[in-house]
Amino acid sequence: MESLYDLELEKVLKEIKNTNAKSVLLQFPDGLKMYSNKVVDEIHEKTNTKCSIWFGDCFGACDIPLNIKNIDLVVQFGHNKFIKNTNGWSK
Repeated sequence: MESLYDLELEKVLKEIKNTNAKSVLLQFPDGLKMYSNKVVDEIHEKTNTKCSIWFGDCFGACDIPLNIKNIDLVVQFGHNKFIKNTNGWSK
């Protein structure tokens, strides 16, 4: 899949395989939702995983949909990794 963004799908595929996830919820910010079907297609090609796409609003990594059932893994795209250290939060 080609896009202007590196969606790190190899990491997603590795996590799906490592956790043996059978159902995955994919969460995209508005600017990346246009790539969601391509992401689902690639995941289906390489795993035996059912994917659902969250099309609701997404305000950051702490904005996880709470009314989800039967989901083994939630993958959020487009968020920075934050690491807490003794000096506070950093990117």
